Amino acid sequence: MFVTYLAHDLDDPSIWRRAEMLRRGGAEVRIAGFRRAEGPLPGPAIVLGRTANGRMIQRLGAVAKALPRIARLVPPPPAGVEEVILARNLEMMMLAAALRRHRPARLVYELLDIHSMMLGQGAKPRAIRAAEARLMRVASLVVVSSPAFVTNYLRAHDRPPVPTLLVENKPFDDLLPQGAPPAPRHDGGPLVIGWLGMLRCRYSLQALDRLTRSDPGRFRIILRGRPALDVLPDFHEVVGANPDLDYRGEYRWPDDLPAIYGAVDLAWLVDRYQAGQNSDWLLPNRLYEGCLNGAVPVVLHGTQVARHVEAWGCGVVLDAPTDTAIHAALTRIDADALASRRAAVWAIQRARLSMDNDECAALTRAICGPQPAGRDRRAAA
Repeated sequence: MFVTYLAHDLDDPSIWRRAEMLRRGGAEVRIAGFRRAEGPLPGPAIVLGRTANGRMIQRLGAVAKALPRIARLVPPPPAGVEEVILARNLEMMMLAAALRRHRPARLVYELLDIHSMMLGQGAKPRAIRAAEARLMRVASLVVVSSPAFVTNYLRAHDRPPVPTLLVENKPFDDLLPQGAPPAPRHDGGPLVIGWLGMLRCRYSLQALDRLTRSDPGRFRIILRGRPALDVLPDFHEVVGANPDLDYRGEYRWPDDLPAIYGAVDLAWLVDRYQAGQNSDWLLPNRLYEGCLNGAVPVVLHGTQVARHVEAWGCGVVLDAPTDTAIHAALTRIDADALASRRAAVWAIQRARLSMDNDECAALTRAICGPQPAGRDRRAAA
């Protein structure tokens, strides 16, 4: 099995996790895509150009520049080896379709982020969806990370009837802590809330700032990860002006996860970056990472992540995205309530939160499709 993975952002760690999943499943994987940051990449990749966060028009321009050169930039696999092109997000589907005009390949669409430009009934979103529909008709499979993408986008917007595969953002089981859970950290001091990962939600930054200012010393917010300064240009100013907001920089995944989650009581999973759309539908990787490390998730009622947490019976569910609802929900979390919710987190079946090699193999077979007997498997160039 030979997979050419066309990635929208080579600096996104989830790209490399997906490639590792496919390798564990038995595929040879070659990665090609665009960069948005500097510094070394985690592994070899074909760099097609540079793009910027949130700038769909610029991203489409970069794709247009790569289109006439894509077959030369991404050569075919060795002779006799069948290829699967896995295209992450819509702009990569454009390149995948161009690549397939030069050679036969199975095409799989990875739909893990639905841009706001694709939604609504205006002329622009309808044109984008029409282009997407044309590309989807030659796809063999659509990979989604949340069931809400199927109900709220694929079905709601009458997408072509391509089979779907749900692949949740679960981390690998062997890269995460094993054994007995640690004792609850809360000891009568401030309730510690961790906001981790991609920090791009202005609502969350402002709400957590107001929460701590309204009740000084009662809550402490630890922020870890990469702030999206194009969305939050005042991030460092807001954090620096509030002693109860503590930004501790980026972190190594998965090495730093036990220490990071071990320092917090609750994990903030509220995301209003694309409220009513993508933010309400997604299942973030920090849901799984946090629960595997014993952090109690804080979620917003009505979102897909809240439906998961409510089914597991383990988290803090905010009734509404208001300061009053946030303060009321969090002030109810005393030592006993925290211990009870922590126990519920640790009771979740591990298979719901992490992926083992057997699951990687099953998912890779689904992505790659039926394989002829005795096919040639060679290392990717």
